[in-house]
Amino acid sequence: MDRNAAVIMSTKTGRAWQKRYFAEQWDEASKAAGITDLHFHDLRGTAVTMLAEAGCSVPEIASITGHSLKSVHTILEKYMSRTRALAKSAMTKFENASSTDFANRLQTVDRTEARRATKLLK
Repeated sequence: MDRNAAVIMSTKTGRAWQKRYFAEQWDEASKAAGITDLHFHDLRGTAVTMLAEAGCSVPEIASITGHSLKSVHTILEKYMSRTRALAKSAMTKFENASSTDFANRLQTVDRTEARRATKLLK
């Protein structure tokens, strides 16, 4: 999208949206979409978790969302443990890590082989 102003959200004349105008537009769009329990700032928190999942660092996230580093950490501490993508990524890393190879092999061999392998390690 071509940039026609120094700000992200601008009017047709290129001026920045004012808080009141934005609030009116947000309310109108939310009602039209049937969304009643979502506030605009909720999207900032969602952006924080999505940027973290994409691999952005805390300072990078703060520079995009305008949060302080402490606020980004607080949001991540509250919501990152609940993301499916992060859990899936962690399990993939665990399953493919060489340090967990033995545990993974135990899950795929029969019990007799597993007991033999365990005795060998002792």
